[in-house]
Amino acid sequence: MDRFESLTAFVAVVDHRSFTAAARALQMSPPTVTRAIAALEHHLGVRLFHRSTRAVSLTDDGAAFLDRARRVLADLREAEHIVMGGRSVPRGQLFLTAPVLFGKLHVLPVVSALLTRHEGLSVRMLLLDRNVRIIEEGIDVAVRIGPLADSALRFVTIGSVRRTTVASPAYLEQHGIPITPADVRNHRAIVGSGVRSGNSWLFGSKGEVAVDVTPRLTVNTIDATIAAAEAGLGLANLLSYQTAEAIAAGRLVPVLADYAPAPLPVSLLFEAGRAAMPAVRLFIEAMQERARHQAWA
Repeated sequence: MDRFESLTAFVAVVDHRSFTAAARALQMSPPTVTRAIAALEHHLGVRLFHRSTRAVSLTDDGAAFLDRARRVLADLREAEHIVMGGRSVPRGQLFLTAPVLFGKLHVLPVVSALLTRHEGLSVRMLLLDRNVRIIEEGIDVAVRIGPLADSALRFVTIGSVRRTTVASPAYLEQHGIPITPADVRNHRAIVGSGVRSGNSWLFGSKGEVAVDVTPRLTVNTIDATIAAAEAGLGLANLLSYQTAEAIAAGRLVPVLADYAPAPLPVSLLFEAGRAAMPAVRLFIEAMQERARHQAWA
């Protein structure tokens, strides 16, 4: 087994927390993965894993080596993609990441259409309500919502979404409608634990009014937050694409719309070298086309 395959096995064991699970994911036999790790440890002169009958965990040397191993594999994959980028027909694997609900509603339909049209293409989607490291994880395109941090990565802004404060009709009938942002302090609040969640809700055209809320309920998924709001458990502060269906169906009602902050950009983030890949180019174009026909905000 060559060095790159050994690195692939090492990263797979870390990600799957098991030699057996890593072997299954790589379609190798467990002894083959074990020998690959042993050879890598022998080459480096260090132990990469603590092994027991119940668990596998990184040693300090293994933890220090992990980011470098991921970067080497990402660089190799990027080099392959750049070479393949000269082809006009997309093929190989396209690796995407997006927020969970946005990915289900707006990325998956685009992916489905691309897979239908291009037999040689496969797609891996990583749907998470948190940002992941694009370069280290070998991701081709990331969908990001909100301001972007300065970086060497390229981006294309394809639209925007709004923050919305919502509640069920039954809750508002029982507890009243908040008229100003300050009124939110007197209401029950449903708070999420995602990347944009928190106990301080922003209002005003520039987000200059921050209202601290005391959560009555804290949940870790957008679906659960929406369900709790529909059940009348309190106010929820979400994004427009997350609440659009429930508002249209009358299950939720928007409040404080006059105090909503400025829209948040929806961007596609990627390394410059991957822009030449046919699959990346077609995905970006397809997302731009979808954005032109979708009222995300």
